[in-house]
Formats: sequence, structure tokens, C-alpha cells
Amino acid sequence: MPFEKGKSGNPKGRPKVRGDRRTDRRDDLRALFVAKAPELVQKVLELALAGDTTMLRLCVDKIVPSLRPTDGPITIALPGGTLAENGQAVVDALATGKLTTDQANAVMGVIQGQAKIVETDDLARRVAALEKEHGAS
Repeated sequence: MPFEKGKSGNPKGRPKVRGDRRTDRRDDLRALFVAKAPELVQKVLELALAGDTTMLRLCVDKIVPSLRPTDGPITIALPGGTLAENGQAVVDALATGKLTTDQANAVMGVIQGQAKIVETDDLARRVAALEKEHGAS
């Protein structure tokens, strides 16, 4: 049966659906869990107290979250000259083992941020000077 010119193959159009079906299912599951939350928590606690190591771990993880590694302060002597000199000091500290790669990356990120601030400030001053000069003539 060939397609007839000017006639839709689906005259009713695409069927209407309400929103995202995944969201609807997720909301339905969430409502089910919320309704049964006290019983579920009680069962998890019973299993944990009975020696179920999986449930015990679940309880401990919720009560005492796992510790995340944190960086300590980084001590490095920067020459305080140009940003390029400070960057070279970080590379030298990395090369001599005074900084780890992660620490060097963190310090370089700070130096790059400072470079952007200096660059933006310099451009703002230049634009202001040009506007002042252009407005005066």
C-alpha cells in the first residue's frame, strides 16, 4: 500500500504521554519507599543486630560517613616576582620532590587564577584609559 500524497499515515498524531515515564516510575518507587520507611529501617536494624554484615555496613556508613582524603597546607617559597617566576618555582619544587604532582597542580591552578585576575585588571585599566582618551578628544 503506497503512501498517498497529502494524506497522513497517522491522522491521530503521536499519542500524548504525560512527562517523562522514568520520572513517573521513580516518583512511584519513592512514594512506596517513603510509605514503608519505618518498617524498612527497622528491618535493616534487626538484620544488622543479628549479624548481617551488609546491613551492619549500611548502618555504619549512614551514621559515620567514610572519611575523604583532604590536602594539608602546601609550603613552598615563591620568589614573589613575576607569575612566570612563581610558576618556575613550582616546577622546580616538583622536580626536586618538594611537591607531589597533585600539590604542584593545585598551586599552578592558583597561579593561573591569579594570572587571569591580573590580565582582567590590566585590560580594564587599558579600556578605561582608551575611553578617557576618546572622550577627551
